[in-house]
Amino acid sequence: MKKTDELRPEYDLTQLKGGVRGKYAERAQRGSNIILLDKDVADVFRDDKAVNEALRTLIWLNPKRERLAA
Repeated sequence: MKKTDELRPEYDLTQLKGGVRGKYAERAQRGSNIILLDKDVADVFRDDKAVNEALRTLIWLNPKRERLAA
C-alpha cells in the first residue's frame, strides 16, 4: 500500500471543519447496557427479545426478587 501525506483532490476539507473527537462518548456510555453472551448461550437465543423473556422468567421464579449470584 502506498503511503502519502496528501489527500486526494476530491476531498473537500471545508466540509470537515467543526468535528470534535469523542463528542458523543459520554452519552453512549450512559445510554448503553451491552452484555456479551458466551457462544453456547448465544447459540440458544435468536435475539435480544428471547434473552429478555428468559431473564424475566428467571426473575419471576425468584419470589424475593433478590439479585442472583454471578
